[in-house]
Amino acid sequence: MIRKKIIAGNWKMNLTYAEAMALADAVAGTVQGEQKTDVILAPSYIYLHDVVNLIQNNPAVSVASQNCADKNPGAYTGEVSSSMLASIGVDYVIIGHSERRNYFHEENNLLAEKVKRAIEHKLLPIYCCGETQSERNASKQMEIVKEQIETGLFHLNNVEIRECVLAYEPVWAIGTGVNASPEQAQEMHQFIRDLIRKKYGEETADNISILYGGSVTPKNAHELFSCTDVDGGLVGGASLKAEEFLKIVEAMEKIFLSNKEE
Repeated sequence: MIRKKIIAGNWKMNLTYAEAMALADAVAGTVQGEQKTDVILAPSYIYLHDVVNLIQNNPAVSVASQNCADKNPGAYTGEVSSSMLASIGVDYVIIGHSERRNYFHEENNLLAEKVKRAIEHKLLPIYCCGETQSERNASKQMEIVKEQIETGLFHLNNVEIRECVLAYEPVWAIGTGVNASPEQAQEMHQFIRDLIRKKYGEETADNISILYGGSVTPKNAHELFSCTDVDGGLVGGASLKAEEFLKIVEAMEKIFLSNKEE
């Protein structure tokens, strides 16, 4: 079985309604079912329903929420539950993005609860992990990522973990224009896959998709995606422009097809 190749666009807190719908329409109008790369769009909460409706006839495009609550429905003003997201046709949910960890102080134990809620309601978690610049400078990047994954995901059984996508995002590379080298990306992706292998076995590790997230652009996409254990990208700024995002999708598609031919 060939691992899924995925390009996910995280729009963060950007775009007006008209801009969001135009971007979704441009992507969905170009990405078609014959492509081998799975494309995921992650708009803000208030656009999710309409983006789901827009892409519903295109099997090559899915929709992700940028977040979800760690609780089931109840008296939690301002929160959005996994069951609500599932009810409008959302497929994925991003959990543990570095901006959630940093600005909203979300810790690994809380993220583990979010993962549980997502799995309960048949949402596919995109679980993010990664180190800060100071942690890398102190050579603690492996230790940090290991703790994030073990606490946030290793409560899942062998069936549940296969529903997850992982995303390695070096925090020092997000929105900075600085990028991890292909060697740095491959080293961490291989380390993450080895963690999965030790916990869940060879088959699970070989079939789980691990994305790179950290200033992915059309210029560096091919080099990053050529790494053995990099299965695509969680794209931030470049996902806000259809032309740039589609070039990144094209880069993944070319690598997928060339690998299949070998």
